[in-house]
Amino acid sequence: QVQLVESGGGLVQAGGSLRLSCAASGRTFGTYTMGWFRQAPGKEREFVAAIRWSSSSTLYGDFVKGRFTISRDNAKNTVYLQMNSLKPEDTAVYYCAAVRSSTLYRSVLNYDYWGQGTQVTVSS
Repeated sequence: QVQLVESGGGLVQAGGSLRLSCAASGRTFGTYTMGWFRQAPGKEREFVAAIRWSSSSTLYGDFVKGRFTISRDNAKNTVYLQMNSLKPEDTAVYYCAAVRSSTLYRSVLNYDYWGQGTQVTVSS
């Protein structure tokens, strides 16, 4: 069974940075795509970034505009989301997701496994 555990969320001032981690277990993830999504209160879950585990190819949501970077560490079975120049509108619960596919999906419907989420709050 795939397990995804996020960490690294918290409270940060606008303009600051946070690094989220997603520890993955239960499978060999070489054939997986990993994704980060976020959900603000009253809004739909939104695609942030995805990475193909085998090649490190990446895809980002349109709003990212170079502020966020997704990466993975094979030795630690961990995916990261480095977030810089944070804005109050980045406030949300951030979720890690996984799917056994080499396609970099944007849709929540394509991901089979989800973590419990980690809260990110950006104050103005």
